[in-house]
Amino acid sequence: MLETNAKPASAPEAKSFEGYFLAASEESQTAYREAIAAATEVAIAAFANRAQPYSGASPWQLAAELGKTEIWGDSGQFLPEILQNIGESTIAHSAIVSHPRCIAHLHCPPLIPALAAEVLITATNQSMDSWDQSPAATLVEQQLIGWLCGEFGYDAAGDGIFTSGGTQSNFMGMLLARDRYAKQHLNWSIQQQGLPPESAHFRILCSDAAHFTIRQACAHLGLGERAVVPVQSDTNYCISPTALEEKIRKLKQQNLLPIALVGTVGTTDFGSIDPLGLLGEIARLHGLWFHVDAAYGGALVMSDRHCHKLAGIETADSIAVDFHKLFYQPISCGAFLLKDQGNFELMKLHADYLNPETNEAEGIPDLVTKSVQTTRRFDALKLWISLQAVGRKAFGEMIDITLERATETAQAIAHTARLELANYPSLNAVVFRYLPQNTQRSNAINGQIRTTLLQRGEAVLAQTRIAGETYLKFTLLNPRTQRSDIEYLLHKIQQLGAELDR
Repeated sequence: MLETNAKPASAPEAKSFEGYFLAASEESQTAYREAIAAATEVAIAAFANRAQPYSGASPWQLAAELGKTEIWGDSGQFLPEILQNIGESTIAHSAIVSHPRCIAHLHCPPLIPALAAEVLITATNQSMDSWDQSPAATLVEQQLIGWLCGEFGYDAAGDGIFTSGGTQSNFMGMLLARDRYAKQHLNWSIQQQGLPPESAHFRILCSDAAHFTIRQACAHLGLGERAVVPVQSDTNYCISPTALEEKIRKLKQQNLLPIALVGTVGTTDFGSIDPLGLLGEIARLHGLWFHVDAAYGGALVMSDRHCHKLAGIETADSIAVDFHKLFYQPISCGAFLLKDQGNFELMKLHADYLNPETNEAEGIPDLVTKSVQTTRRFDALKLWISLQAVGRKAFGEMIDITLERATETAQAIAHTARLELANYPSLNAVVFRYLPQNTQRSNAINGQIRTTLLQRGEAVLAQTRIAGETYLKFTLLNPRTQRSDIEYLLHKIQQLGAELDR
């Protein structure tokens, strides 16, 4: 039986935990300084000072080594020792993205100002969903979005939101394309009523070289991958406007409903850029939502020499742009830009605990109404600081030099007997293959060349397939990659190819 008159037991004295959190105490701030300093030394010793772009360790070797680590114990361990162990077991076996011969993917070396920004982002831990969680950060993001809209040719009606990258931005483009069509043509709110019966007939057109996330988005949105209609690309892997017009005509003859067109600025393999001006005209003629996936090539906006390649992007209803590629930001950092901010109404939601409608009436900005995320990092700060620290001129020069290096590399490959160039690059991705004397072993040999260079830790290269054939790929995002690095790699590739051919 509960004894209501019993005296409560004295509460144990609360532990302060001062050394665990950054706060207004000397103990807390000392612990923070020491932790950041120790992590910095590990990053330099185990990552920045590595002579090769990879250690060469295999997946099973790493798994065995990491399996020796106890996840946690009853009491905490000395942090510098933990960081030292992590440096040796994990960081030292990372792909060194800043190394000139780490050129496999759209995986950039991050700018030092952006790394400094990450310290502030993580320490303050702002969540960008509501104003009361991120007061100044909300205004910084909005100001940066306004600047981006202007750079891409949008007027004051434009708006946007920072995202985790191209996948999320492309998803948002397809979501708004779907919902706007249903509202305008079917008088149907998908947000309130779910998918209309006609949604089975919705079709989205894009190049057959477009990014797979367009299909992924349509699958996640309930339209299915079959909703994506690939359009034939030309010899430069750009969408053919003639083939596009023919596809639209046939879709309408079949009583299908084309609702959106996707243009690409920088295909993953070839960096190809679709004819945006023509696509914008076709989209307007047929009443299609025009989304441009500029996750890769959107950074050309920073280059005075190459920004003309983005001509027509201002006609897009929405744009995906990534900053963790050619803007040299740490992952993750991207944006979704919208030509008419009114279209955000299609996805707006209110939660009483988070962003009540009274906030909107009072002019309090809660960015969650424009995002498919709730909790979201203050990633805009990285770009904000980088732009100020580096400046337009240096940003443009970094982009320009990588495009120059790609052109030089393509020319060198084209003039080498045992190498075959797949195409001249529009951006800075170069696709080619080694041509063995035994042509039946071409795929195996090219695959083994890449694997051998990785296992030796000499280079991190990518591979792809064209018409069933295996090709190698240099993705030359790093402005520190020199001609000598390319010459070294081409020599190694030919040397390995000849050995494997024998």
